[in-house]
Amino acid sequence: MIRKFVVIAALFLIAAPPVAHAKDSPARGRKIAERNCQKCHAVGPTGASANPKSPPFRTLAQRYPLKDLEESMAEGLMVGHEGPEMPLFEFRPSQIGDIMAYLRTIQVRR
Repeated sequence: MIRKFVVIAALFLIAAPPVAHAKDSPARGRKIAERNCQKCHAVGPTGASANPKSPPFRTLAQRYPLKDLEESMAEGLMVGHEGPEMPLFEFRPSQIGDIMAYLRTIQVRR
């Protein structure tokens, strides 16, 4: 009986979907941006982008509605900059929530 329970529990754990974050985290979003984007973009609240054709993250809301950016990330974000081509990025829903939470904290208004 115990062996049967262990097998069933193990199968459940293997098949269980990953647990989503309870709340979007700007701190996690910043880490994701630093890992994936700062090669070209300024991802912090100050500083210049390494690629002058890549907009600083703090100005993205001046160029695009952030909701549109969120949708693009869900579909597979790929945009061309003059200069190095932007790689295709695919983020999990929890990562998108974290990135968007971070972006909302650093936007500069005109």
